[in-house]
Amino acid sequence: MEGLQTAGIVLIVCASFKLLHLLGIITFSEDSVDDELEQSMVRHRPEALEHLEAETKFTKKELQILYRGFKNECPSGIVNEDTFKSIYAQFFPQGDASRYAHFLFNAFDTDYNGSVSFEDFVMGLSILLRGSVQEKLNWAFNLYDINKDGYVTKEEMLDIMRAIYDMMGRCTYPMLKDEAPRQHVELFFQKMDKNQDGVVTIDEFIDCCQKDENIMRSMQLFENVL
Repeated sequence: MEGLQTAGIVLIVCASFKLLHLLGIITFSEDSVDDELEQSMVRHRPEALEHLEAETKFTKKELQILYRGFKNECPSGIVNEDTFKSIYAQFFPQGDASRYAHFLFNAFDTDYNGSVSFEDFVMGLSILLRGSVQEKLNWAFNLYDINKDGYVTKEEMLDIMRAIYDMMGRCTYPMLKDEAPRQHVELFFQKMDKNQDGVVTIDEFIDCCQKDENIMRSMQLFENVL
């Protein structure tokens, strides 16, 4: 059970890696897409390359590659939640990824308008793949903080852990059923909730994660994907 302490954070990064793979972004292409990106007339027009290059940790070439893959999968220039769920369902056929995809979608949808634009996607991806440890952990905490009140409760963490177990497939833990997510949450709070007030703050979360070698290693898993 101790090894599961880092599962949520690893899955956040891993799920983004899988999304990159699905979009064909891992394979480099030498064809220029400058004009396509700058002059695209899709329904949602992306911001200028220069702005995204300044706001993210991606190079112009990397942004071009990201955009090509994004547009191939999402010609309209935006991703809705149903599309997000269908993407992750392809990678977790043994389970039900819809609930976890819902939480991950909300983390990418930073303006809460029900869609993820290319800008939303690439900003989040920049943090997950190239951000500092602090930035990555802030992003992860935001995912766990479902109601965005600045605290993670046991109920919120249980929702996340149930989603992870559902995604991995009940057959993986046939005898544990709902007990496994609850045990994971209890362990999470034993480690994270330093003052035992029943909630985990961002400071408690970051402090505990930074002292966990497994979590720190997971932060560097996919830094050189592109």
